[in-house]
Amino acid sequence: MKKKIKIKINGKFNIIDDKTKLSALIKNLKVPLRKVAIELNKEIINKKKLNKICLKTNDKIEIVHFIGGG
Repeated sequence: MKKKIKIKINGKFNIIDDKTKLSALIKNLKVPLRKVAIELNKEIINKKKLNKICLKTNDKIEIVHFIGGG
């Protein structure tokens, strides 16, 4: 059985499998990568590195959507 960890996404607690990659989480949340910025523990993440980052207990993720306007 996989170990579970608690993380925070946009201010809400979520329980996920231990050693979940950030890329898998983003995919599961159906986040459109082109239209968002992803922050992990107050640090903007380069989208090319999403597959290399394993989430840990108490990580805080903020997903910010870009909104166009004029």
